[in-house]
Amino acid sequence: MPHLNIQYTSNLDALTDMGGLCNTLAATLVALRGEDGASPLFPVAGTRVMAWPAPHFAVADGKPGRAFIYLNLLINPGRSEALKKRAGDALLAAANTHLEAVFAQHAVGMTLHIDEAAPAYEGKRNTLAAHLS
Repeated sequence: MPHLNIQYTSNLDALTDMGGLCNTLAATLVALRGEDGASPLFPVAGTRVMAWPAPHFAVADGKPGRAFIYLNLLINPGRSEALKKRAGDALLAAANTHLEAVFAQHAVGMTLHIDEAAPAYEGKRNTLAAHLS
């Protein structure tokens, strides 16, 4: 982890590059540093950013053209509140920059939640680290 899941109203596909937003937010997560300022805040090989459009939606008063983006960052426990806030602020800043033109001309709501995964069971197989430079 971190896993950033983005749900958004499908009318945003015509207004912005959602794949580009995913790349921007992944780069933001990878660039974050921990308490020591040097080590990554999150494991690079565990970073995932995925987005899904909602083809059917009603936002606010339901008028056409309304849009919404929900970002949910799932992380493992163990980071300080200050580090979680830093991550949230960085993600929101990056998303705001990417979406500035959309916000300037359209009625859009955006929410970011950061959730910590409850340790229960985690099985994995990951060869990504071996392919990272």
